[in-house]
Amino acid sequence: MPQLIEVITSGLSLGVVYALIALGFAVIFKATGVLNFAHGSLLLLGAYTVAEVAAKAGFVIGLVVGITVAAFAALVADRLVFRFVRGGDHVVLAMITLGLDIVLLARLVNLLGTRVLPIHDPWRDVVVSIGAVALPQTRIAAFVTASMLLAVFFAALRFSNWGVAMRATTQDREAAALMGIRPGLISASAWMIGGGLATVAGVFLSVFPTPGLETALSLTALKALPAAVLGGLDSLGGALVGGLTIGLAEALIAGYAQQLSFLGTGFADVMPYLVLFVVLLVRPTGMFGSRELTRV
Repeated sequence: MPQLIEVITSGLSLGVVYALIALGFAVIFKATGVLNFAHGSLLLLGAYTVAEVAAKAGFVIGLVVGITVAAFAALVADRLVFRFVRGGDHVVLAMITLGLDIVLLARLVNLLGTRVLPIHDPWRDVVVSIGAVALPQTRIAAFVTASMLLAVFFAALRFSNWGVAMRATTQDREAAALMGIRPGLISASAWMIGGGLATVAGVFLSVFPTPGLETALSLTALKALPAAVLGGLDSLGGALVGGLTIGLAEALIAGYAQQLSFLGTGFADVMPYLVLFVVLLVRPTGMFGSRELTRV
């Protein structure tokens, strides 16, 4: 029983971190209709900046600078590239984000090399014991922080002027523009939010029990992509549900790896895509995605 509680707790903390990344995918897709394949390199850029700055100025300053750098990089991508091709074929735009990812990732790999950088977080490798259950402090901090960020985001989406403008733009871009809403500003804010959330997620994916920040971190965004698609790419709430589902599924497989050894090693890494495959067989638009209706 203690093992099950530990696995579920670990899965939930991992799931909310995946939800942050998935929310970045979803908010950009909802605002622009573009699937951002550069999200992984933005995540790595933010986390790398946090690690480098935190080593000299402390974790809090490093986190603020990392979020700012990733948000600014996302803004530059939106302003300098998508400004000239916005409104074009969404497949072409997605391919452009793939090109951005390759360029940015190549530069980051050159900077980081084979090093494994510590994040210099305040939780270190401290483990908290609650009865027979042992939990790393980093997992608790990840769950609390990610949950707070998700709550703030959804509250802003529901009650703020920005949230109203975002919802109006995603419903009908042309009508929103006629009402005085600036779709370009909404698009830029969506990209910046995605970059900032990815940085926070990257930090918590690089702390204990993982050894630290390394270039393979960018591939983690590919695990969050199934979470976003699973919930429905045009559903922000679905990103949260998808992230929790993927996190729990992966943690359960990893936690009971010995009992499931017949599945082979590394099956936990395959689990997100298997869950995605099964769900999409039943519901191609995801659990909460909008179904397209075609008049014939």
